[in-house]
Amino acid sequence: MNVLFVTLDQFRGDAFAAAGHQLVTTPNLDRIAHEGVRLARHYSQAAPCAPGRAALYTGTYQMNNRVVANGTPLSSGVSSVATVARQAGYDPTLFGYTDQGLDPRGAIGADDPRLDDYDGVLPGMSVGLYLPESQAGWVQYLRSKGYDVPSGWALALRGEPERHEDDSLSGFLTSRFLEWLGHQDAGWFAHLSYLRPHPPYGAAGRYSTMYDPDDVDLPIPPTDVDRHPLHEAALSNEESAAPTSIRAMRHLRAQYYGMISEVDAQLGRVLQAIEDRGEWSDTLVVVTSDHGDQLGDHGLIQKLGFFPQSYHVIGLWRDPRRDTVGTTIERLTENVDILVTLADALGVDAPAQCDGRSLNPLLDGLDVPWRDAAHYEWDYRYLFMGDRREPWPYDRSLSRRNLAVSVSTDVAYVQFSDGSYRCYDLLADPTWRTPCRDGDRVLAAAQEQLVWRQEHLGRDLTDMVLGPDRRGRWPQRVT
Repeated sequence: MNVLFVTLDQFRGDAFAAAGHQLVTTPNLDRIAHEGVRLARHYSQAAPCAPGRAALYTGTYQMNNRVVANGTPLSSGVSSVATVARQAGYDPTLFGYTDQGLDPRGAIGADDPRLDDYDGVLPGMSVGLYLPESQAGWVQYLRSKGYDVPSGWALALRGEPERHEDDSLSGFLTSRFLEWLGHQDAGWFAHLSYLRPHPPYGAAGRYSTMYDPDDVDLPIPPTDVDRHPLHEAALSNEESAAPTSIRAMRHLRAQYYGMISEVDAQLGRVLQAIEDRGEWSDTLVVVTSDHGDQLGDHGLIQKLGFFPQSYHVIGLWRDPRRDTVGTTIERLTENVDILVTLADALGVDAPAQCDGRSLNPLLDGLDVPWRDAAHYEWDYRYLFMGDRREPWPYDRSLSRRNLAVSVSTDVAYVQFSDGSYRCYDLLADPTWRTPCRDGDRVLAAAQEQLVWRQEHLGRDLTDMVLGPDRRGRWPQRVT
């Protein structure tokens, strides 16, 4: 069994055709959905990139893995998708990046260069192509072809609309993967980590003009009712505030959709190569994202805050051994479920740390007890790292810079660490702009979130029982 594990950075769960989008063309993602299972209400557990990926790779909520920012190290004691793959006999190979910083306790000294960057390689991953934040390998490739490419990843990416799409960042990654694939025997495991549709909002080559801005839908406007101060602050920040011009907003969304169609086309090259090798019927395909993009909704861009556009992401699972073809799962699923489900698919035990649940019963079409709410967190202490007045543990101010969200079918409950909250009535208004005024429903939502936190307290060693008869043994697993 081959494993193709794909992440598309900053990919909203509603932004492709199989999910019902009326404009965006995504034939290859649609094919995977039609030949497998689409997770319609699938959520990332954190933002930005490193926190979102830490939850995905380790199957743990942010409150347990504690990767709260781009730059927070991932503890060396945590297992990951690479650990599980190796336990199953694979050599998991990365194409792109994982954004997981080195645990300083594993450094070879204070001068270890791996401590200089957050965008390190997930431990246990072999490297087929490493693309750090600088995108150095791709930039060198462009310069070798005669392009005048400025230094800096953002400037290099802003030039994509002026270059041919064959020379795009996504195309470069895909070509390197295909070269590697040509030298592999069956039984490979590849993690293709595409940056797109991550900003800058500029699609490659012809994809930059693929969608007419006049055809693009407009975003959900921000509410004027009971707006939280954090939302107010984001609206006043030039990096997170959406363009105020309708034309500029339509252009931004058109470029985002173009990036999606371009990376979909590159994924099509991958699928075709696997077919040409005669391995399509023996390849498990998983597609998801680290987080979404506000894309102008609620007056915001990028990924931040508590609105679902930053956390509702694409989720596709295509296992050729299953009969569930073209199925859509409407139950609430999360990125922390991916590692547990992958472990099941590969025939190994999931790490004891995992907070997620195996999707197997849902993939088999069974009606089983399941979560009633999806959960995610945003820790924004990184915006205030320079404001600490006293050393830890006396100054706890940074620990009051976070929020947690529970999304059910009828309400969305947001708990802020300063004690404030917001509760939105999704039955009355699914756009998150109508407060829920029913005290009983608000209390029930708050209690649900509290129970969720209590249920998912870290269990790495907690469930182990020491004694003369069972030294270091885990209690028998109850299923």
